[in-house]
Amino acid sequence: MSAGNHAHGHDHGDHGHGDHAHGHDGAPHGSMRDYVIGFVLSVILTAIPFALVMTNAFADHRVTAGLCMAFALVQIIVHMIYFLHMNTRSENGWTLMALLFTVVIVAICLSGSLWVMYHMNLNMMPGSGAMAGM
Repeated sequence: MSAGNHAHGHDHGDHGHGDHAHGHDGAPHGSMRDYVIGFVLSVILTAIPFALVMTNAFADHRVTAGLCMAFALVQIIVHMIYFLHMNTRSENGWTLMALLFTVVIVAICLSGSLWVMYHMNLNMMPGSGAMAGM
């Protein structure tokens, strides 16, 4: 092999080593400011439920659990906006459409499973002979 023969397959064409345009094609990327805002919001949205649980702020634990779930939902939205850059402009809205489709399918699966389990429990015969003999 000669020193000028590059048989290792790094064909850069007319691009130099300094050209690192990895095919992003104008997709929205967050700035350092956006990442810092997302991080601060995530820390706040984690610290508030932690404080609610650790200080027993509410006598009814169901209220605390509901508030923690609400903060978790808001934190999911913060992550999708600030870290995953999901909005209506990215990829002409297809990422948002894929998210909505996923949410609908998960909701159908969860509600269907709960419905089936509820009706199976409701329709079970109490004290059936098969279970009494065990």
